[in-house]
Amino acid sequence: MNRRNYQRELDACIARHQAAGERPTLLLHACCAPCSSYVLEYLSNYFLITLLFYNPNISPAAEYDKRAAELARLIKEMPLSSPVQIASCSYDAAEFFDAVKGLEREPEGGARCTVCYELRLRAAAIYAKEHGFDYFTTTLSISPLKDAVRLNTIGEALGKELGVSYLCSDFKKKEGYKRSIVLSNTYHLYRQDYCGCIFSKQQKM
Repeated sequence: MNRRNYQRELDACIARHQAAGERPTLLLHACCAPCSSYVLEYLSNYFLITLLFYNPNISPAAEYDKRAAELARLIKEMPLSSPVQIASCSYDAAEFFDAVKGLEREPEGGARCTVCYELRLRAAAIYAKEHGFDYFTTTLSISPLKDAVRLNTIGEALGKELGVSYLCSDFKKKEGYKRSIVLSNTYHLYRQDYCGCIFSKQQKM
């Protein structure tokens, strides 16, 4: 049984860098503006952040564009402890459909989601490695519907494979999810009612 406290590990990592007077660079995979709000408020105190909005799972394209625009608006309007950049990346839904082929009938939260996590985290790890970031991580663990153990296990494995440090986290801790709701209301953020992929949308019906 996994008994790791990812929030405690993150606290320890932050404390080490603060003691050394360092503000490391972080490539943060962002799934949407609401989930990013608390994570940015929190981590911008300690890291120099670049956001990567790589989410080929989101369908249709209009939904992707809406979420991307909300994220850009949040960065522009939200006062943060250090400037946040947004990395450019392309949108190709075929990347997601190819990755999850054969898993279309899997329940939400099952094997299809694991493949989707790995797809997006791999893209983040590759970008972080190629651009010399100290760490990479994702906002996904803030959702009560996302498995932090699975996300961190995938992230650490990719970090070892590609030679870039994964920042362990569980952003639900410290009332992170509740804070994201407050911030979403403050900035009038669009909050979607499904994860992003067409399969999750169908299961909501």
